[in-house]
Amino acid sequence: MKKVLITGASRGIGAGCARVMAANGYNVIIHYNRSGQAAGQLCAELREKGFSASVVQADLTDSAQVRAMFTVIGSVDILVNNAGIAQSKLFTELTDEDWDTMIAANLSSAFYCCRAALPYMIRQHWGRIINISSMWGQIGGSCEVHYSAAKAGIIGLTKALAMEEGPSGITINCIAPGVIQTDMTAHLSEEDFAALRDETPTGTLGTPDDIARAVLFFAADSASFITGQVLGVNGGFVI
Repeated sequence: MKKVLITGASRGIGAGCARVMAANGYNVIIHYNRSGQAAGQLCAELREKGFSASVVQADLTDSAQVRAMFTVIGSVDILVNNAGIAQSKLFTELTDEDWDTMIAANLSSAFYCCRAALPYMIRQHWGRIINISSMWGQIGGSCEVHYSAAKAGIIGLTKALAMEEGPSGITINCIAPGVIQTDMTAHLSEEDFAALRDETPTGTLGTPDDIARAVLFFAADSASFITGQVLGVNGGFVI
């Protein structure tokens, strides 16, 4: 049974990925930072269904905590870098702390986890790293410059690392979600959602399961010839 670590998996996209991966026979490690109760409830839910699941805590912006986390969980076959934060703010009002916090949570965290996970993957000559970016990392989002920059960095990390690790039998791919109905979008009004639906060619908004199914695809042996790619799961919002 292959082991998959999903960061930021206590809710939203991460929780959706945990459910789908567990249901498809993977040993799922649910990572959280502050949402311990939600992570524990998700783990209990999966175990009650007979799936293999466990929970681990770490602040992924701290490289020492990432190293300690991997000491606890050991090696992983598949890493899903999903953890991140969002913030809407005018560029001229961004502080140094806003910028540093955004880059640390969305980009540095993925770097630390990749660095910790890769040695085992290289030794076994097999591995999957699946990074969650955003459509704003592809085209940029007004009032989300620091978020867009961090998510664009995830795309660059994906492409460069895929070239480096391909000879070791490891694929690294990226998913760029569109508007997904999670806690991150809960602040939007129904009018906002209606406008976003109108802008989306499918006329719908995404769900965590839409992203989870893409993660499942990239994790499979059948995707072994696909690496360094960015898959837009956005209903056609960005084409």
